[in-house]
Amino acid sequence: MKESVSSEEQVPRTSNFSDLLGIEEAGAGPERVVNRMPVSQRLANRNGVLHGGALMSLVDHTAGTLALLSCPPGRTTVTVEGKTNFFRSARVGDTVTAVATPLHVGRTTLVVLVTTTRGDGKELSASMQTQLFVEWTG
Repeated sequence: MKESVSSEEQVPRTSNFSDLLGIEEAGAGPERVVNRMPVSQRLANRNGVLHGGALMSLVDHTAGTLALLSCPPGRTTVTVEGKTNFFRSARVGDTVTAVATPLHVGRTTLVVLVTTTRGDGKELSASMQTQLFVEWTG
């Protein structure tokens, strides 16, 4: 069930990489973005739990979506700094939920807090990212 999702025009497109990871949008707006990712065998590390890199990709995608929704017209955003604390793991078959909220929205940067939880509601990680608004000519 989707949480209050903003209009299609405001929600940034997913990327091929986020599609490959199976990231699903569950709600998006400038004050909160929620994404989910099923933990499949292909995302597991050698211990049979979600690989930290896959979790970080979910976090970065979720923070980036929030940043794009806050981005000034004619600009885009890039991650310039990130820090994550890992608390516990998620097993294959579980689903991880990432929730991003803004801590600071400035003219040139945005600081985002992203928390992740597994299906039983226990927190997996907490991340803080700084996103930079840049002109994009690509």
